[in-house]
Amino acid sequence: MAWYDEAIFYHIYPLGMTGAPKQNTYGEPEHRLNTLLPFVSQIKKLGFNALYIGPLFESVGHGYETTDYKKLDTRLGTNKDLTDFVAECHKQGIRVVLDGVFNHTGRDFFAFKDIRQHREASIYKDWYCNVNFCGNNEYNDGFSYDNWGGYNLLAKLNQHSSDVRDYICDVVRFWVNEFDIDGIRLDAADVLEFGYMQMLRQVANEVKPDFWLMGEVIHGDYVRWVNGDTLHSVTNYHLHKALYSGHNDHNYFEIAHTVKRLYEMGGNRPDGLKLYNFVDNHDVERIYTKLSVKSHFVPVHILLYTLPGIPSVYYGSEFGIDGKKQYGSDDSLRPAVSYEQYIKATACSPFTNLISRLGEIRFETKALSYGDYKELFLTNRQYAFERCFDGQMVLVTVNNDDNDFVMNLPAQSADEYIGGISGVRVRAKYGCVSVNVGANSGEIWLPVCSGEKEFEPVSINFEIEPIKADTSDQTVEVSEPKKESVASERAESVDLRRNKTFEEMSVEELQEAILDRMKRNGPVTEQMKRDVMENVYHNSLVTWIKSFN
Repeated sequence: MAWYDEAIFYHIYPLGMTGAPKQNTYGEPEHRLNTLLPFVSQIKKLGFNALYIGPLFESVGHGYETTDYKKLDTRLGTNKDLTDFVAECHKQGIRVVLDGVFNHTGRDFFAFKDIRQHREASIYKDWYCNVNFCGNNEYNDGFSYDNWGGYNLLAKLNQHSSDVRDYICDVVRFWVNEFDIDGIRLDAADVLEFGYMQMLRQVANEVKPDFWLMGEVIHGDYVRWVNGDTLHSVTNYHLHKALYSGHNDHNYFEIAHTVKRLYEMGGNRPDGLKLYNFVDNHDVERIYTKLSVKSHFVPVHILLYTLPGIPSVYYGSEFGIDGKKQYGSDDSLRPAVSYEQYIKATACSPFTNLISRLGEIRFETKALSYGDYKELFLTNRQYAFERCFDGQMVLVTVNNDDNDFVMNLPAQSADEYIGGISGVRVRAKYGCVSVNVGANSGEIWLPVCSGEKEFEPVSINFEIEPIKADTSDQTVEVSEPKKESVASERAESVDLRRNKTFEEMSVEELQEAILDRMKRNGPVTEQMKRDVMENVYHNSLVTWIKSFN
């Protein structure tokens, strides 16, 4: 059993949370990362024992256009700041996972700059895919190259190059030796070569016991990535979508079907496919914003913490922060939050105590990390399942209806159960237990053992409006678009040619529109076309097309 089997992740986008400027001037280091040090004890207090933080390394803008893999972004501080930050997390019992942006680099990366300077004579010309000195791009480089997502700002690395592979392996070893990190989240893992990921897994197995590799994968058969040769886990976008739409549509069948399909994908074993579960992150709108019924925040997070997989909460969502994409920008999803704002928000929020209690229950209940999954009850508005491990059977019940609902469930491992959230006790009769599930709520029913502690009820007052992060001190810098470039044109929320919103468009229309926007940004390779056409998930395509600026 590795540390990540019992991990409860907290996710930070540091450039946003610290209020760093949108553009890097590469000036003197600003020690903003140090402002996150006071948060570490609060993260621990809320029940988190792992931190995913990134991107962190030198870049020109949002962090994913890397300039230097071995230097903390100047806007955040120095390498010593990062070393000290990881050390403080470890002191508090929190593992640390960083972003690994190994699919592409920024244009200021040393190898790409050398190509711009020396062209055909550059020793790095094979570091990137399809460098064509007979082509051109919107930057007037006098050559073209493959990119990620239609953005020439993100130059695609040649993952077959032995020099690139050796360099990236050296980077991973450097991060472990210099900063003592515990894992890496691979950005854009769904477009990484499988041989490239196998190489990274070999390095992970060498650098540190239980070093964890998790990949960003939007769609597809997750077992292609999660296995003994490639990654330990991937982002569970299937469940992410089901959790909010299953509540908004009062359709627990969607959630249960998704869970069943993923569980079967892992061989119907709890250790077969341990996915990274989340309800929001730095790329998608906040869960509180997306929920039509705000009190559904409770059953959504009960499911997040109890379904098979590894739960993660994105900073601010523990106190119900709002965040909606606007004009294709992710800025509102990545707000600055000072420590003072955070303390005030978590103290006043109706949700923070729930998150803390869920963390406590998961940490103390091995069945939620290692237990088998079995569906017990299912309607559009009610859902129950059990997690069983080592003779302990935990029951989970959720209800998205405006009225209470009574469930009669099999309960053979104990004579009495206690609600971990409500503190209510119920006795089993003839191998069954009858439980009341509150309106728009849920419960985790734990078997009562001799001498087991009591649970104080968690009070959630929905009349208290969740605190919003104060981002008034965070300025958004908007630069004038280059006349020769159409890549920076803002994507409209309505496709004028079809007179439809993106949400109204079909999968085929969205694929066509995405390819159109890619063509405006530069040459579209066959791989880029395949990436688009293989994505048949409507929500993912909507998010993709809105990302074009």
